[in-house]
Amino acid sequence: MVTMPSKLSKGLPRRTGSLCPECLKVIPATLYIGDGALKMKKTCKEHGEFDEVCWSDAEMYLKAENWAFDGVGLENPSIVDAKVCPYECGLCNLHYSHTALCNIDLTNRCNLKCPICFANANAAGYVFEPTFEQIIYEFAVLRAQRPIPVTSIQFAGGEPTIYPQFPEIVKASKEMGFGQVQVATNGIRIATEEGFLDKVSEAGLNTIYLQFDGLREENYIKARGRPLLDIKLKVIEKVREMDKAHKDHPTVCLVPTMVNSFNDDQAGDILNFAIKNRDVVKGVNYQPVSLTGRIPEEDRRKLRYTLSDLAYDLEEQTGYLTRDDWYPVPFVAPISELVSALTGSPKTVFTSHPACGLASYMFLENGKDPVPITRFIDVEGLMEDMWILAQDTRDKKIKFTSKIKALSLLKKHFKKDEAPADMGLGKMLKILNRMFTKGDKKGAADFSWGTMYVGGMHFQDNYNYDIERVKRCVIHYATPDGKVIPFCAYNTGPNFREEVEKKFAVPIEEWRKRHAT
Repeated sequence: MVTMPSKLSKGLPRRTGSLCPECLKVIPATLYIGDGALKMKKTCKEHGEFDEVCWSDAEMYLKAENWAFDGVGLENPSIVDAKVCPYECGLCNLHYSHTALCNIDLTNRCNLKCPICFANANAAGYVFEPTFEQIIYEFAVLRAQRPIPVTSIQFAGGEPTIYPQFPEIVKASKEMGFGQVQVATNGIRIATEEGFLDKVSEAGLNTIYLQFDGLREENYIKARGRPLLDIKLKVIEKVREMDKAHKDHPTVCLVPTMVNSFNDDQAGDILNFAIKNRDVVKGVNYQPVSLTGRIPEEDRRKLRYTLSDLAYDLEEQTGYLTRDDWYPVPFVAPISELVSALTGSPKTVFTSHPACGLASYMFLENGKDPVPITRFIDVEGLMEDMWILAQDTRDKKIKFTSKIKALSLLKKHFKKDEAPADMGLGKMLKILNRMFTKGDKKGAADFSWGTMYVGGMHFQDNYNYDIERVKRCVIHYATPDGKVIPFCAYNTGPNFREEVEKKFAVPIEEWRKRHAT
């Protein structure tokens, strides 16, 4: 068993744990509905009351909450006697989820100076750049996780592609068993250095997680400090050239940081652009901005952008993706649980808090509007039945009848009359059969053919910080000393990033002397 019913308290209003944005002490908070929105109210004895919008539509949140699942945690946590989340990270015994995707910071150096970035060597005054051997050690720690070794990693930074041995570290990650390897990048080196994309493709890079803030150049000038739209387009074109030459290459996922009154009016244009370039762009993962530093409440309200804002904007700006087509990340946990039961081997499962992210899949038919998969499959009924079947299958020695039942579930919930013309039940059954009988990624890859993944991941800041979310985080960071830390404890809240980087950093002037040419 890799998934269990969630222990999360549900319904509103309710209490949770949070942090004071000023002193970062753990304090109680109340989640409640106000003006139709999900809000968080908390009071610090020293710094007063804070009231923050978490979701602009509370009903959307309550729908997401219905699909909460918890993981079973780690069999071998680094810290076994933690008492206070989020200040004893490692991962620890309080954590519900295993690592679904782990970030590995290769450097805090960058070839940009973005004002909205988590990490910048020039601002920090030091260089954090783990050695090749330290990174290999991080790989080993992740692969040693039990009951599920980590299979997906993302190189981050800084700008990870400027790491001196980037192609070599990608190759090493594949050799150590990571099936999904991606890089979060601004795209500059890929776009401008001849042969670089070929090298990382040959090394085994799967995905370019491309920073993409819109289709107006002014967005990049304001947020990134220089024109960059042409760079983004060149990255896509370079991948396309490899595709046309029938060379192995990574796919592209666009990653817009969404800020209210900055680029919220371009949410639909970004998705339309991705669909237009679907030969190489396979997804868009919007990230509502995490507000760092001390920001007055009035200014926060002007900048704040939530997952429900994203759903509303895409509905209004596209006309084909509605707010009802979105489901929280743990919604698909029954699939992982069922595949684990059928194969007898634990599989990666995304048991994040339902407030962390939303996602949808759309089927793309040439010359027609995209069709969300929710239109021709009763996804809620399918997940409910898969969960029941997974529980029935877990202890069976003979799995064949369960495999037949699993395939029949899709037929039960498939709406033939509403499906696109070339999406027949036979194709879907064939894909699922490969996934269930072989447990391979080919079935999942086929499922992505002709589809576009659309997601939203709202990382927390100190104003909307919910400790229950941190306990269920599935997106983590590995560190050179062998720790694994949840995203929203590494970059906000306790901000372990600063502690980790300083521990392994070199003063920037000293680094420059060492690397002077």
